[in-house]
Amino acid sequence: MDAVLDVLAASPLLTIFVVVGLGTALGAVPFGPLRFGAAGALFVGLAVGALDPRLGEGLALLQTLGLALFVYTVGLAAGSTFFRDLRRQLPLMSVAVAAIVVSAAVAGLLGAVLGFSGPLTAGAFTGAMTSTPALAAASTAAGTSEPAVGYALTYPVGVVLSILAVALVVGKRWPSRRDPEPAAGVGLVAVTARVERETPIDEVPGFAANEVRMSYLARDDRTRVVRPDERLHPGDRVVVVGPEPAVVAALAHLGREEEEHLAHDRTSVDNQRFVVSDRRVAGRTVAELDIPGRFGGVITRVRRGDLDLLARDDLTLELGDRVLAVVPRDQLAAVSAFLGDSEQRVSEIDALSVGIGMALGLLLGLVTIPLGGGTTFALGSAAGPLIVGMVLGRAERTGPLVWGLPRAANLTIRQLGLLFFLAAVGLGSGQAFAAEAFTATGGRVVLAGAVVVAVAAVVLMVGARLVGSSAPRAAGALAGLVGQPAVLAHAASRVTDERVEAGYATLFALGIIVKILLVQVLVGL
Repeated sequence: MDAVLDVLAASPLLTIFVVVGLGTALGAVPFGPLRFGAAGALFVGLAVGALDPRLGEGLALLQTLGLALFVYTVGLAAGSTFFRDLRRQLPLMSVAVAAIVVSAAVAGLLGAVLGFSGPLTAGAFTGAMTSTPALAAASTAAGTSEPAVGYALTYPVGVVLSILAVALVVGKRWPSRRDPEPAAGVGLVAVTARVERETPIDEVPGFAANEVRMSYLARDDRTRVVRPDERLHPGDRVVVVGPEPAVVAALAHLGREEEEHLAHDRTSVDNQRFVVSDRRVAGRTVAELDIPGRFGGVITRVRRGDLDLLARDDLTLELGDRVLAVVPRDQLAAVSAFLGDSEQRVSEIDALSVGIGMALGLLLGLVTIPLGGGTTFALGSAAGPLIVGMVLGRAERTGPLVWGLPRAANLTIRQLGLLFFLAAVGLGSGQAFAAEAFTATGGRVVLAGAVVVAVAAVVLMVGARLVGSSAPRAAGALAGLVGQPAVLAHAASRVTDERVEAGYATLFALGIIVKILLVQVLVGL
């Protein structure tokens, strides 16, 4: 055994990948209805790190890199949704602040009742809320290792209970008046309508509002693509695409549904999926591409990951999107060349934009703000890249630079960053966890941490429901509140809903700021 530990201690990268591999295997094991997923790397890391103190040394850079990559890619993916829904999410942000304040008050009360010192109480709070930046602030304020001990004991508890809370809530449906339905929940249908009344196309319900799209038009035994200024005549047949309720409303205005679907006839007009791989196209809206003017065609749908989106005029295309274009047959090659349509190119990343974005995020994290009394505040390597990622994700592109990543590349980088981060945290905390976990004081600290995270979860979930946020957004918000990537990964694995990531991005940076401020108070108790 000593020989194995010597080999692992001599090769930190080998240790990391052993922990990642074993942790992934553990994360795939079902415990009832629950799988821990990426969090398995944390628990394996704790166990391995407890075997030898050398195994947790020298991993700070990898931990920082993993966390920064994870939050930056989350920010890129969630930025557009976050800023679009910001006003709608202000009540949820208020609930989150209340949840953190209440949980900090509970931590202080339990610390006093159970006889903890202020630094130990602050560490237990930061661990239960899985906040490494808050731990750093507590350690600086205390000047001792006590916060680190409390953090190591309650961190696993915070992860496990948060995952359990998310598993219970994320798939629920409750009234969410402030939350629009997700794109993932809107199924699209395509039907052929026979026109029974003369009507301008922009008077068809839903067309002007981009709730439906029209593609094929058959008139006088000739099939072509519908023009944006079309006037439909009785006897015309036209294909209508959109969510079923909107298509039904359009059909009621036009006439009736035809059994024979126009899209099946590809003699003169064809439809095909094209991959957006040209960076001159990515970051632009469907309207800006002017497919009707360039090619006499129309884009009706956009496949993004597992989502099938209606091609609204204001929808911004991303690298890796698969657009369904309806165009004259002789224009298929031209459309393919325009959009790129290269699987290989979307499997590559733009190292220039990633490097600039990450550098800006880490620079923002270095900015230090004095709070008085000798304490300072900094966003750190967690919140800095997240905020920059959200801003760049909202901007989409700046001149020739496309900030977004192909979805497959984004998810791959995100997963690797998360696994490296959790493995490094586990290895680094293993010794402190093993030293105190099975003592009477350690048991009381673990219990206090469980109560703290449970209170935060209950206050947030109840408050989210009261202010009209959906269950998926509330689940993502809890992941952001505790600042735990593994919780977000678990929520995202349970449902396909962009509101999960948006909820996480909304509260992650805010949660870090509030927790850093509150630990200053807890240390002084």
